[in-house]
Amino acid sequence: MPPLRYLWLALAVWGAIHPMYYFVSWFLEHGWQLGPMIDTWYVNDATSGLVWDLTIAAVTLTLWILAEVAVRRNWSGLIAIPAIYCIGVSCGLPLYLYLRSRPIRD
Repeated sequence: MPPLRYLWLALAVWGAIHPMYYFVSWFLEHGWQLGPMIDTWYVNDATSGLVWDLTIAAVTLTLWILAEVAVRRNWSGLIAIPAIYCIGVSCGLPLYLYLRSRPIRD
């Protein structure tokens, strides 16, 4: 496996674990309801800007994955879409790059 492919995989794992630490910490402190967490995303203009930034990035990445899967027929790339929305762009993007960088077999 090429070194860059290892890097994509390492970033995907990091992008899954590191943010999840903060999410779980928040849920342990405030309870396991999603509503209050969403409310905190819009507490000020800075957090609202970050939410919109990540939302637009997630939608853009999803469209790119769908367009590439349609052309390349790399169906495994679709696994990155649930990762984007269930974990985050920090996991979904490097995961897709990892899946996309595998050698193509004829």
